[in-house]
Amino acid sequence: MPQDGPSLPPVRLRSDAELARDALAAPLLTRAVRLARWAGPETRVGAGGELAEEQLPAAARELGLGDDEDGPAVASEAWRTAVDAALVDVRDPEAEDAEYGTVTAGENLALIASGSPQDVLGIWLEALEAVHADAIAPLLDDLTDAIGEDGEIDLGMLEWDPEAEAEFLDGVLGNLYLLTVADEGAAEQPVPLPALAASMIVPDDMGEPTDDVLEQVSDAMMRLDDQFRLLEPIGLVDYQPVDEALMAEVADGDGGPVEDDEDVSRYGLVRLTPLGLYGIRARMLEAGVDAPAVGELADKGADALLDGLGRYPEHAARAETELWLARREPAPAAAELLAAARGTDEGGPLRRLLCQQALSLVGPPAEAEVRAVLDDRELGGLARVWLAERGAADVPPPPESMIFWLSIDTLAAQLDAAGESEELRGLVEGLTGRHSGFFDAAWRVDHPATADVLDAMGRLHPDKRAAKEARKAAFKARSQRPS
Repeated sequence: MPQDGPSLPPVRLRSDAELARDALAAPLLTRAVRLARWAGPETRVGAGGELAEEQLPAAARELGLGDDEDGPAVASEAWRTAVDAALVDVRDPEAEDAEYGTVTAGENLALIASGSPQDVLGIWLEALEAVHADAIAPLLDDLTDAIGEDGEIDLGMLEWDPEAEAEFLDGVLGNLYLLTVADEGAAEQPVPLPALAASMIVPDDMGEPTDDVLEQVSDAMMRLDDQFRLLEPIGLVDYQPVDEALMAEVADGDGGPVEDDEDVSRYGLVRLTPLGLYGIRARMLEAGVDAPAVGELADKGADALLDGLGRYPEHAARAETELWLARREPAPAAAELLAAARGTDEGGPLRRLLCQQALSLVGPPAEAEVRAVLDDRELGGLARVWLAERGAADVPPPPESMIFWLSIDTLAAQLDAAGESEELRGLVEGLTGRHSGFFDAAWRVDHPATADVLDAMGRLHPDKRAAKEARKAAFKARSQRPS
């Protein structure tokens, strides 16, 4: 497979309108918008933009949390989000002796009601960045312990590395993203927190984790529990926290590895929401990571489509092709696909295989375009296969040279798509079983991949004699190739 393709499978995202609705429904952003609309000329803020402490009870009442002992803390968090997302604009005190600054509506507040879905998502991403920064910040207890006699925070005592903290959390979120997009069915299944922590700590080649590694996993799991509790209200994840009794066990040093018959949900369960998939992908793109999305190729030409589909899993490739075809008339689309499938370059075989799969979605309207390439050396074979699969009449039999050329082309495409898989092993065995003397004819096929295909057949064929014949044929094919 080409090495310059995307490192991640494509994600299937909801529409911007649906995502924007999800963003507006995120509890933290909802509360931030509510406080931004509540704020007025009498609202007082400190030098850092924080809401004055004596106003926190009123803010909590505005959020319907007046009787909740955590109401002021929730209001404080929502206010910080309103500031970070530019829902309010904080101004420093105008007079030198003034204790508090003032607040006006921020530039983003009006966009919440009148902006486009993209505007809303942009505001949500700003809020997400702020929450992410909070999630990697030192714990409050650690900050308290690090305050010196002079009232200043001793950063050295904290043993806090912001870059390492961000890298670890981003790595966990990246693994969660990959688990979600690699298998669409996995999107509905939450991931146990110990598995996520272990994915970042336990080396791949480690058999049984050591006690030290298990302790690191346990510590990471507790840190992730704090972080996911912060990330859930912004709508990034659905999270079931670690059981409080289990946390007490870990704090006392009694927590051990997860037993096979233990309820894994006690250790915390997390999954990315559809909005979370959008958010993590946006952060990846900002960091320069190639994170494709289904639908990105819909407005591009057939050449870009076929080149891109080669790196997509089957379900995503079909969805991308359907979106591409939906924007075009069937017959011109078929002609464009066939034209893009031509070529003797390394990617040509896989393009032709993908073209054939795409044409299967076009159906009968493609028949005239397919028949037009029956005599084409590169496309005539796939055209006959496509017509035969639909029971079409008057399909001319292929010449023997085309049969062998198509066989080499198909095997080259499979090698490119999936490597030396078990499926390809079966295809090789079946092909040579149906055609006696296959290797005597195959090495003469004028196809750029002939020698490489025969080499692979030599490695894959279970019969030693046939494998040896394949290797000899590969040598002959290379000998006849011009220098």
